[in-house]
Amino acid sequence: MNGRVSIRIGFPLAYLCAMPGCASHNCSSFISVSPATMPRIATVDERYQSYNVEMAEVTGGKFWRPYGPKSGSASKQNQASSAASGGATPAGMNPDMYEYRPPIDLANSRRIKLAAALAPAYMRVSGTWANTSYFPGSDDAPAARPLGFDGTLTREQWKAVIAFSHAVKAGIVTSFAISPGTRDANGVWTPDQARRLLDYTKSAGGSIAAAEFMNEPTIAAMGGAPAGYNAAAYGRDFKVFYAFAKQAAPHMLVLFPGSVGETTGDWGMASAALPHLNTRDLLAAAAGPSVDAFSYHHYGASSERASGMGLPMTTAEAALSEEWLARTDQTLAFYRNLRDQYESGKPMWVTETADAACGGNPWASTFLDTFRYLDQLGRLAKQGVQVVMHNTLDASDYGLLDENTLAPRPNYWGALLWRRLMGTTVLESGVPIQAGLHVYAHSLRGVPGGVALLVINTDRSAARTFTIPTTGQGYTLSVNPLRSHSVQLNGIELKLAANDELPNLAGVPVAAGNITIEPATIMFLALPEANNSACR
Repeated sequence: MNGRVSIRIGFPLAYLCAMPGCASHNCSSFISVSPATMPRIATVDERYQSYNVEMAEVTGGKFWRPYGPKSGSASKQNQASSAASGGATPAGMNPDMYEYRPPIDLANSRRIKLAAALAPAYMRVSGTWANTSYFPGSDDAPAARPLGFDGTLTREQWKAVIAFSHAVKAGIVTSFAISPGTRDANGVWTPDQARRLLDYTKSAGGSIAAAEFMNEPTIAAMGGAPAGYNAAAYGRDFKVFYAFAKQAAPHMLVLFPGSVGETTGDWGMASAALPHLNTRDLLAAAAGPSVDAFSYHHYGASSERASGMGLPMTTAEAALSEEWLARTDQTLAFYRNLRDQYESGKPMWVTETADAACGGNPWASTFLDTFRYLDQLGRLAKQGVQVVMHNTLDASDYGLLDENTLAPRPNYWGALLWRRLMGTTVLESGVPIQAGLHVYAHSLRGVPGGVALLVINTDRSAARTFTIPTTGQGYTLSVNPLRSHSVQLNGIELKLAANDELPNLAGVPVAAGNITIEPATIMFLALPEANNSACR
């Protein structure tokens, strides 16, 4: 079918299940939905779908080496730049996993145009390298940065971040340096560097919408914290940070704690070889301040780069499995329980996520990962998560854009359709998640009373059929093979036109009745005439 919407004659689910000899797998293939009566179960931030721009991209530094033979991109000139701007390998990590990259061009017109199409959003400029980056007090960065820092973020580079945020309508989210260079004689964190960054941001016409104290305190040792850093030290430092932030930037949301690696499942990174602090201990030590949102990171596995380190792994064969897709629920359940105990009622933000930590797996840049990307957005919205920041916009294999050409990858096209169709009101579709078929419902963006459905068929061999009572427009993403770097919309390959113009993402007419979604395809359905009162 080439991913096109098709219509099959069928019968309502209840009728089929009453037929003699009806098997459960046959019944699950015929589902009726009622868009008009779907109740509202949550709302999400207007900037729900957001993304990361790694601090290492902004400053230049060592980031995840591309798969395959060494690229040789770290020329002598680049190596010299690396020595000047930093690029130390995170503690405890294999240096062979990294390669130096020069600073990206945030004024690039293609990067701006494609990021702006996802607006409004948040852009998080953080990551492990933000923990150790020095911000100078003048436009002339020192030839040698002070002791206790591994990199330098120049004023010119941060000014480019501010300009990019304006151009693409993205609120800046960040974290601050916490390395030994930020501390007093007693080892206590001081806000001097954070104040310098905030003051300069304001003077340059920018603002920071939200911030975490540091990136991933649960793996503080890897992230450049002082030797022996523990939960008690974190709690002490966070209280200093919180008091400073509320005085120096009262409109900046304080996100907390930004943990990673814990889950209710048995696959979490916290049980791996890396030194790990428990979030519960961090929260207990920092108890007192009331933060604006509870943040955490989710990676269901580590990439193939990290094989041999004792970290959890996955395979391309498992990419559409229910066990794999449900891992995002297990991470949310773990951190939501802690939120309820220590920051009850506070919004939850996922400030970093992708298919796999350490740069993503080789298939992260293909259509195979788009199932995880969109399914994760659907799952988390249903459970009230307010913001989800994909890692990254355009760095490494998990970037929405190719880091060399900035060409959109399949996940970008999925993100663009989500942005254009899925509104901020989350509805209960009435279809429970089941093997092979996931149905998510939101208000239709820009159409009062309209409903948008996201229907995902994760079955690689069987089609799924469901019934809708009203007409609409269908948008089906598909490609064969699934590990393709391109994707088709209703049978037509999506790609940029001349002058980097986005193609017309047009749907095809869909009549009321039975809709079939072919194996291993993703369908958005826009139903402007649903007349759902919760969407007005």
